[in-house]
Amino acid sequence: MASNASDQAQHIVAALGRVVLGQEAAVRDCVVALIARGHVLLEGVPGTAKTLLVRALGRLLQVSTVRIQFTPDLMPSDITGISIPGNGWGDGGGGGGGNGGGEQFRFRPGPIFHDVILADEINRAPPKTQAALLEAMQERTVTVDGVTHSLPEPFTVFATQNPIEFEGTYPLPEAELDRFLLKVTMSYPPQDVERRILERYVQGFEAEDPDSYGLEPATDASGVAALRAAARAVRVEPRILAYITAIVRSTREAASLALGASPRAGVALLKASRALALVTGRDFVIPDDVKALAPAALRHRVAVAPELEIEGVTPDTALGAILEQVEVPTA
Repeated sequence: MASNASDQAQHIVAALGRVVLGQEAAVRDCVVALIARGHVLLEGVPGTAKTLLVRALGRLLQVSTVRIQFTPDLMPSDITGISIPGNGWGDGGGGGGGNGGGEQFRFRPGPIFHDVILADEINRAPPKTQAALLEAMQERTVTVDGVTHSLPEPFTVFATQNPIEFEGTYPLPEAELDRFLLKVTMSYPPQDVERRILERYVQGFEAEDPDSYGLEPATDASGVAALRAAARAVRVEPRILAYITAIVRSTREAASLALGASPRAGVALLKASRALALVTGRDFVIPDDVKALAPAALRHRVAVAPELEIEGVTPDTALGAILEQVEVPTA
């Protein structure tokens, strides 16, 4: 592992932390997911800096960033793009048969063809539109009219959502939830942090104005690729693999959970743990990396038993109990 990759990752985390106050774990986890080449689901009530975090990250990365506002009338083609009548120019997309007069179609890319996607309030769009992201998130391609188009290499989706009990929201389908590497929760900040937020606005900070963030670009698309390569080079010992496996399998046997995590969850936890080791400045994964990221990697992939959910048991509560029970490997 190149030490400069670790230094750069730590710089990104620190710079984000100076913009998004009181959300240290969320900031760290978003950077971890980016380095691990995974997508993030950010959940929290309105006003907890979900959008600000992604805007600031895009500013630091010096890559193309776009915000897609999900609404009840948003159509899949509004995200992926469409084929429109043309004169045979463009990327040749559509392969269309024309209208009998030999007219060809060209593909007009949608906003999904950017490096960093802020899918704002994703659960306000109907399931059909939510599903438009599925292929893009998993395969990093988009297929329109039978033609497949590749997405840029840094492509990462940061989707924000309000808690599902809020009015006008649709629950995400399980297949799409599983495509998110991490689900990061953002809560209200402590009192002293909330006061500091107000002080910053008095000093000229504006969440809608990235120029007021005081951020200088930290890297670019090639730098993101280098960080991802460095994370893949982080060593993982067999005892760590056994620990991850034990945690994931325990979710399927826990009486508190009606649905346990799939093997993909173990892969997600492994990738995220490698990235966290890089951010922490190590070229090897330790059990604390796994334990720190297990809730974010698993909370959206498990379901609490209905009778316990009524009593207020949450996925985090159930996962916390499992992590206490699974034996932590020693050196």
